[in-house]
Amino acid sequence: MARRMIGSVVLALVLAAIAVGAAPAYGDGLPVPGVADAGPGGVALPGGEDRYVALPAGKDTLVARVQADGGEVRRSTVLEGDYTVPAVALDGSPDGLSADGGTLTLINPRQRFPREDTSFVVLDTSNLAIRERITLRGDFSFDAMSPDGSRLYLVEYLSRRDATEYAVRAYDLPSGRLLPEPIEDPDEPASEMGGYPITRSASPDGRWAYTLYDGSGGHPFVHALDTARGEAVCIDLHGLNGNLNNLRFEVSPDGGELAVVGREGPVTLVDTQTFETSDPPQPPDPAAETDDGGVPWGFVAPMAVVLLLGAIALGSAMHSRRRLHPDATRGLAPELDDPAPARDDDAFVAGPR
Repeated sequence: MARRMIGSVVLALVLAAIAVGAAPAYGDGLPVPGVADAGPGGVALPGGEDRYVALPAGKDTLVARVQADGGEVRRSTVLEGDYTVPAVALDGSPDGLSADGGTLTLINPRQRFPREDTSFVVLDTSNLAIRERITLRGDFSFDAMSPDGSRLYLVEYLSRRDATEYAVRAYDLPSGRLLPEPIEDPDEPASEMGGYPITRSASPDGRWAYTLYDGSGGHPFVHALDTARGEAVCIDLHGLNGNLNNLRFEVSPDGGELAVVGREGPVTLVDTQTFETSDPPQPPDPAAETDDGGVPWGFVAPMAVVLLLGAIALGSAMHSRRRLHPDATRGLAPELDDPAPARDDDAFVAGPR
């Protein structure tokens, strides 16, 4: 009975934290001081019914599956130890949930850089049971997961002084081992691919993970990771300069185009089939669409046609009526005893007076 009451209280606190947007913990796995974790909002699939949150519960972690629409807690568990939903970019982009929705991976929060070892816990989302606990020697952060949840992609930090020197590694869950070869673009020198992750997005099917990197003083680039095949492509963005922190990704509904978007709109387009980049089309000139105080001629022209046709039809009807024999119109309108003489200002005018 007491345990059930404690569980109810903890769940109430979770819902309150989610509702008010509680301040997130720090040390989400990214080796950047002051970067918050995924926060109380947790992680969810686009359009998914549930989201998953991981919040501190003393020295342990409360994990809950929460209904996205309505906030009902559908399932919860308490994990021994401190874990969090991993953020994979400086903007707090969350990850850790496989594209098929069946696997959730949490990471032990970072306390300092570098750390001697890194711990993860992998959960089955159907019942939030632990599938595997992983502890790796060295400093890692979570990067992505294969669509079926069978493989984790991790960022290994290679320098004790420079967090922009890293390698992408794959951890195979069925065999329980870290694969020896790093995942690199064979056409790009690994030494040129570094920096901090700015933002993250994924293809609609969850197969491709796209990460914008600042290039560590060089040129920015998009790291495109095929999480199904374990292959990577680095897409150079030589045209991007200045502050990159306001940039984000937009992926087309069919996944064929990745747009790098700033405050004023798209700044670069990437064809996700060829990985070629192009400039976005220029927006139309507003001045060319208006005249003298901004009259929208695209709207006025059709209205003028309607008025003109109406005038022609009315004029034709009046002309036809005048040609009728006087006896033919008798009874169609009341006869006036003293009809007023026509005036010049009673003439029909097409359009507003």
